[in-house]
Amino acid sequence: MNWPNRLTLMRVALVPVIVILLQFPSAVCQAFALAAFMGASLTDWLDGYLARKHETVTNFGKFLDPVADKLLVLSTMIALCGLGRFPAWVCIVVLFRELSVDGLRLVAVEQGRVIAAGKLGKIKTTLQMLAVLAVLLNNWPFGAFPMDQVLLWAAVGMTLWSGADYFIRNSAVIRQGGKA
Repeated sequence: MNWPNRLTLMRVALVPVIVILLQFPSAVCQAFALAAFMGASLTDWLDGYLARKHETVTNFGKFLDPVADKLLVLSTMIALCGLGRFPAWVCIVVLFRELSVDGLRLVAVEQGRVIAAGKLGKIKTTLQMLAVLAVLLNNWPFGAFPMDQVLLWAAVGMTLWSGADYFIRNSAVIRQGGKA
């Protein structure tokens, strides 16, 4: 197994650690959860960079990387939602978009097509990670300026935009439906 895939698996392994740490209100546990989320988020960039640089892109990595991102972001959002620190409606919007796009990809696979991740999807993931990070930081160091809310709305906007873009760019998949 190559290093990019190991980093992706590490990101997946950090998800339950983050969720468990968030359940403890101590400052130490919250700091460790923050550090684990930051580290996991950085592996999203690093694994892709290493795979492209060393030409070790694998089908396993292409499949697991977006799954790892979704697990990291949604699990942390839901854990924060359960603690009253993250709006439930945002979790629902993100979950709806992810399941819809995954459904579109499954229909495309049935038709012998592959829908690759696009630039907007990568921007969406980055904004979602930054929004979660701002919430974990309790909006520090921005003080009275609501950067967490700005990032939250930017993430929601990009989540909707990128989801709509997938469906618009792949309308032929929808028109063909389940026909093989």
